[in-house]
Amino acid sequence: MLKITLHDGAQREVEAGTSIFDLMKQVKNSLTKTVLAAKVDGETKDLATPLTKDCHVEFLTFGDADGRWALRHTASHILAQAVKRLYKDSNVQLAIGPAIENGFYYDFDIDRQLTTADLAAIEKEMKRIVKENLKLERKEVSRAEALKFFEEKGEGYKVELIHDLPEDATISMYTQGEFTDLCAGPHVVSTGKVKSLKLLSIAGAYWRGDEKNKMLQRIYGTAFEKQEDLDAYLHMLEEAKKRDHRKLGKELDLFSLHEEGPGFPFFHPNGMVIRNELINYWREVHRRYGYQEIRTPIILNRRLWEQSGHWAHYKENMYFTKIDGEDYAVKPMNCPGGMLVYNSKQHSYRDLPLRLGELGLVHRHEKSGELHGLFRVRNFTQDDAHLFVTPDQIEKEIQHTIDLFDEVYQTFGLTYMAELSTRPDDSMGSDEMWEKATNALQGALEHRGLEYIVNEGDGAFYGPKIDFHLRDSIGRTWQCGTIQLDMQMPEKFDLNYIGEDGEKHRTVMLHRVVYGSIERFIGILIEHYAGAFPTWLAPVQVRILPITERHADYAEQLKEKMFARGVRVEVDDRNEKIGYKIREAQIKKTPYTLVVGDQEIQDGTAAVRKHGEKDSETMKADAFIAYIGKKIQTRDGAY
Repeated sequence: MLKITLHDGAQREVEAGTSIFDLMKQVKNSLTKTVLAAKVDGETKDLATPLTKDCHVEFLTFGDADGRWALRHTASHILAQAVKRLYKDSNVQLAIGPAIENGFYYDFDIDRQLTTADLAAIEKEMKRIVKENLKLERKEVSRAEALKFFEEKGEGYKVELIHDLPEDATISMYTQGEFTDLCAGPHVVSTGKVKSLKLLSIAGAYWRGDEKNKMLQRIYGTAFEKQEDLDAYLHMLEEAKKRDHRKLGKELDLFSLHEEGPGFPFFHPNGMVIRNELINYWREVHRRYGYQEIRTPIILNRRLWEQSGHWAHYKENMYFTKIDGEDYAVKPMNCPGGMLVYNSKQHSYRDLPLRLGELGLVHRHEKSGELHGLFRVRNFTQDDAHLFVTPDQIEKEIQHTIDLFDEVYQTFGLTYMAELSTRPDDSMGSDEMWEKATNALQGALEHRGLEYIVNEGDGAFYGPKIDFHLRDSIGRTWQCGTIQLDMQMPEKFDLNYIGEDGEKHRTVMLHRVVYGSIERFIGILIEHYAGAFPTWLAPVQVRILPITERHADYAEQLKEKMFARGVRVEVDDRNEKIGYKIREAQIKKTPYTLVVGDQEIQDGTAAVRKHGEKDSETMKADAFIAYIGKKIQTRDGAY
C-alpha cells in the first residue's frame, strides 16, 4: 500500500497504480466536479496519472494557476481539433498551442487566410467538441514511434520538434476523439470540462518566434470554468480597448510614434507635463528616503560591458558603435556606470547604506513585431537606484525600499502583488552566493508578512529579484517595480568598504526601480485613469470658458491668478456655443471646467464643473483657487 499525504496534512493509503482521480473520489466524491489537475510532489499531473510511490498530492481547481493552465491547455487542443475538422481541404499543419496568462493560442500553417469572420464558425465547432465530452487519453511512445506517426500525418512542425528531442526521450501524445497531438500535458479529464470559452483574435506569428522562419496564423482565445467569469473578463477587455494608451495618447496629444524612429517615442507638450510631474515626484520621494541622484554616460567602452557580463549575457539586446577605432556600447542598463561612481573613491562602513538614484536613458533592441506603444519600446528612462550596503543591512534596506514602493503606488491608487524570481539557467556566480541572495530576499518578504509567489528561473543573470505586479482600476496586472539582490557585480567590480575593523569587506549591491520605465509607467497610468488624470498630473488642470466675448477679460484675470499659483490653466475664448465648449472640455478630460458670465463677474465667482459630472457648483473665485492649489500640492488622487 502507498501512503499519500494530502495538502491539508491528512494521509490516505491506496494500492499502487491507483489513479489520482480514484484517490480524489475516495477523499470526497464531489471533488470530481471542481478539481482539474493535481500536483504530485510539486509536479502538475493529469488526474488519470497512476500513483506509484509514497507522495504528497495537492488537488488543483480553477482557482489555482496550474489548474487554470490545465483547462486552458485543453482548450487549445479543442481549438486545433476544430480547425482540423472545419478546414480539411486547406492542408492544415499544427505548430504549437500552449496555455498563456488569461487564455491560450494555437499556431497554424494553413492554405487559407483566416479572418475574424472565421472565428464564429471555429468557436461553434469547439463548443460542439466540448458537448461531445471527449476523454483525453495520454500515451507515451518512443521517439521513433512519434516520428512515424506525425510523418504519416504530414505534420512537419511536430516532426521538427521531435527531432530536437534526445534520442532516448520518452514522448507523450494526447488523443481526444479522432484528434491526436504531441504534448507534454497536463490536461483535464475530458473536453466537457471546458464549459465557457471564447475566441478573441487572429494574428501572425513566426514559427518559433524567429523572423527568418515562416509566418504562421495564430488564433487567440480564453476559457473559464463559469460563464459569469468569462463575461466579466470579456467586459474587462472591452473596457481595456476604450483605455488603450495608444488611442488616448493621440486623442489627448500626449505622444506619437513615427516610422523614422520605430520604438522611439516622441513626447508632445501635454505628455511632457505628465513626464515631468512624475520625475518631480520621484525626486521628492527619493530625497526624503535618503537617496542622492547621479547621472552616468549613455555610451561606454566594450571593456566595461565585458567586465559586467552584459557582453556575454545580453549582447543581442544591445546597440554598438566605434569611437577612435574601439568598440563601445549604448547602455542597456545603468548599473555598471553606478558601480564606477561608487568605486571613484574609497568608502567606509559609515557611508553605508549608500543610495544612488539615476533617471538613466537606456536603449535595448526589441524585435519590430514586439514593439507596442509605450509598453515595449527601444529607448526608455529607467528610474534606477543602486544601493550599496553591508551584509547585515540587506534586510533592513529591502524593507526600507518596500516602504518607498508602498508610498509611491498608493499615490496612484495602485495595489500590488509580489513575486520572487530565482536563478535562471543563463546565470553567473556560485551556488552558495545564489542561495544566500535568494534566502535574503525570501526572508525579507516573510518577515514583512507579504504574500508572494515564486517564479522559478526568472531572476536576472546576476541575481534573484522581487518583482512588484501592480493591479490597475480594471483588475489588470503590470510588472513595474523590482528589487534585485546582487552579490556578483560587487565581485566583478571589486566593490568594497572599510569596516569597523579597519579591513576591506565586500559590498553588497541592490538594484531597484519603482516606475520601471517612465515611458511604460505613463502608458499604464493612461489606461489606469482612462486618460482622466488626477488634478496634479493633468496636462491642463483648469479650463475657463467665457460665455461670450465680453466675459473674456474676467476669464483672463482668473487665469493670471491661477497661473501665479502654479496652476496649469487655459482660457477657451473661441466664438463657439458654451455647450459645445463644455463638451469639448469633458472630451479632453480636463479636471475642472469654469464657466463665467455676467452673474459670475458681478459676484466674483465661477460655475465649477468637475470632469465626469453633469452639475456645476458656484464658488467664489478665490476659494476655488485655494482649493485647487491644495489638491495639487497634496497630490490628491481624487477630483
